[in-house]
Amino acid sequence: MTIETIDQSGTTLTTRSNFTFQVRAAQSADQTALAEFFTHVEKDDLRFRFLSPINTVGPHLIATLANVDHQRTENILAIDADGTTVIASAMLAADPDGKRAEVAMAIRADYKRKGISWMLLEHVAHLAKAKGIETLESIEARDHHEAIEMEREMGFTASPSPGNPSLVLLQVKLDQK
Repeated sequence: MTIETIDQSGTTLTTRSNFTFQVRAAQSADQTALAEFFTHVEKDDLRFRFLSPINTVGPHLIATLANVDHQRTENILAIDADGTTVIASAMLAADPDGKRAEVAMAIRADYKRKGISWMLLEHVAHLAKAKGIETLESIEARDHHEAIEMEREMGFTASPSPGNPSLVLLQVKLDQK
């Protein structure tokens, strides 16, 4: 992993395949870019991201994703080298005591298989650890095989999600990363 700080609002990441992109925290001004981004996310990936069969991400949800508190909740945007195209989004939401957090990600269909999801998840894990979070969790639909496999490769352990047999709970202790 290559991480290079570009300024206080963003970081440049480079994947194993040498694809370079920037990451930064979402801001209120990103609502239009986020709305455009979600029009390029496949329907199954929307279902995997929101754990619900949705066809579009509406303005209320876009506003929620862009206007986070930056303390317990953060939405990290991955932006192509052009500086304007949002190519992925990763939401990090911590529990009230700040010891456990959940991550949920989505990526544009035309940017898949470039190593972006791996790098973005690794970046979010480093961010979470820096915030003092001890356990990072991901709740995945049981049929989201690519995400489950990637998270297992990154050290997450899988277990049944309490109360919902269609979901899998993946967890990693950040002190082990």
